[in-house]
Amino acid sequence: MTQTDKVDFSDVQWGSVEWTNLCTLYLRAYESRSPAPILGDTAAAEAVDRIEYDWARMRRAMRPGSNQYLVAMRAKQFDDWSTSFLRRHPNAVVLHLGCGIDTRALRLHLSETVQWFDIDQPRVIALRRKLYDDRDGYRMIGSSVTDEAWLNEIPTDRPMLMVAEGLVMYLTGPQVRTLLQRLTDRFDSGELVFDTASPMGPRLSKLLTKGITKWGIGDVREIEEWNPRLRFLEQSLIGALYERIPSAPMRLM
Repeated sequence: MTQTDKVDFSDVQWGSVEWTNLCTLYLRAYESRSPAPILGDTAAAEAVDRIEYDWARMRRAMRPGSNQYLVAMRAKQFDDWSTSFLRRHPNAVVLHLGCGIDTRALRLHLSETVQWFDIDQPRVIALRRKLYDDRDGYRMIGSSVTDEAWLNEIPTDRPMLMVAEGLVMYLTGPQVRTLLQRLTDRFDSGELVFDTASPMGPRLSKLLTKGITKWGIGDVREIEEWNPRLRFLEQSLIGALYERIPSAPMRLM
């Protein structure tokens, strides 16, 4: 799956979607070098070492002294939920939506019977292909997750795990409903793992970030009312693993 050459990402425009993917990759890599990492994403560290980019400027912008822990805690919760599902369903199909340059398919040490699909916008997948190759059991698909055509490439004869980290709050409410409906229509069983913003998220976004956050929800259990096949299982706050942060001031924050 991985390649070993140096990769030039210098054409990634500062502030673009691709740049935000590099930001989270960098923060996970930075956190992996902590004395007692929460996530320990060594695959991200290896990717950063291979990518030629202005990482010094990235470090000044990201201030990883605090941001690294928020990124690591969220990713760790997603990894734990995913691992639990794959332990129970070792022949599952995984839809990693809005995958960015995340290394989750490497971190989880997948069984050979899992079929994993990393799905994101074509430009993002083009960047991923500079780092990784398709292989048996692993494929990358360049498409907006709101398009329906990519689903035709996914086998539906096995349990499905959808992982959507840092994605659904950037879709509209109708787009989220349609996405979940398409998944439940196609698969007999599965689990959906994603993070949500509060209803204040879109309102604040209009003031602070040009409205990029489009959807928020107060009680995620409301999603059960959208579709009779959906059943709420579990919820975790983004900072639930704060006790594992090695810095006392950061734990307090």
